[in-house]
Order: sequence, then C-alpha cells, then structure tokens
Amino acid sequence: MEKIFAIGDIHGCLDKLESLLCKIPADLDRDMMVFLGDYVDRGPDSFKVLELLLDLKKKHGERMIFLQGNHEWMFSRYIEDNSFRSFLFTGGRKTLESYPVQDGCPEIPPSHMEFLKELTPVYETEQYIFVHAGLKPGIPVSRQRPEDLLWIRSEFIRSSYDWGKRVIFGHTPFFQPLIEANKVGIDTGAVFGGQLTCLSLPDFEFFFA
Repeated sequence: MEKIFAIGDIHGCLDKLESLLCKIPADLDRDMMVFLGDYVDRGPDSFKVLELLLDLKKKHGERMIFLQGNHEWMFSRYIEDNSFRSFLFTGGRKTLESYPVQDGCPEIPPSHMEFLKELTPVYETEQYIFVHAGLKPGIPVSRQRPEDLLWIRSEFIRSSYDWGKRVIFGHTPFFQPLIEANKVGIDTGAVFGGQLTCLSLPDFEFFFA
C-alpha cells in the first residue's frame, strides 16, 4: 500500500530534518512525502535545508510535494522587493545569514528562487487535504483565499467544520500533534526547542526528531 509521509515546519533546522529522514521508513519508489511549508527562517540552516529539499526533488520527482508556507511567501516577496522589511523581523535575518556572500550580499541561487516560485498552496488526495496553515470554515477548498491557506490560525483550529476530508496542517506550533476528527496539526515547534514531526498515512504513525 502506498503511504504518505507528511512533515511539519522545518524552519532551518537541518539537523532535525536529517535525523527525521533517517527514521522514516519510506519506500520512495512507491510512497510520497508532503512537506507542509516553512522551510526557512528562524533556524540556522535555511540554505542547506533548501539544498536538501532540492536534492530530494531531483532524485524522486513527483513523489515529493512541497507546499508554500507563509515564510516562503515572505522570502519570495523580499527577493522581489528588498523593501519588504517585515521578512527580516520574522526570522528572515537568519535565512539571509545562512547563504553564501557575494560582494557583501547574500547570494541566492536561481534554483532556490525557482523552487520558491513552484511551491503549491494546497495538495489533495482522496482522503486528505494538506495545507500549510489551514482552511476557512464553510468554504470549499477551491474557493479558499491564498492568505488564509498561509496565515489562518484560531478560526480554523477552533472549528469542527467538515471539509469532507481530514486536513493535515502545520503553521501553528503545539507541544505535541493536535489530533481532531477533522484535522491534524503537526507543527511541534522544532525551531523553538520542540521536535520535528512526521505523520505517516493512512496508518497514522508518528515519527519525531
């Protein structure tokens, strides 16, 4: 049976990502991995995290699904317009410091910029909806606003609304995975001293690093 391994917010924590990948019993000739976004910012190794993800994408192609998080959105905005300063104050300085320096400025490879542009806001299977932050209650997935997919918190988390499929999400950190009938939250605050979490589906097994 094909499995899906969903991985929560990494935030530049390369050591935890490498450790977690070693623990996941994935057969990548058959199984899939879905990364829920927020690969960069706050942690020390955003550059190397993106390099590792790009390597996985190169090796395993369509079996790797990469969602856009709000921090990738902010990073892209900063690359396009250096006046987008809020990126710097939400962990972005750590991201820029992790990049090689050319003529006194961080050198962001074209491959990273292309990766950021290609991130998808939501991914659906027959049984699950994968999204970075969550969904606005009462609205079909196809009509969700991009800003809600990236930023929503309490309105989604408090909701018992049934979107027809269980929602797997990150963005809001919990001490341990949030498990409810309509959703599962797997951001367990890796960059804040917590664990990096992976959820295996459909067997519903957790892996931590």
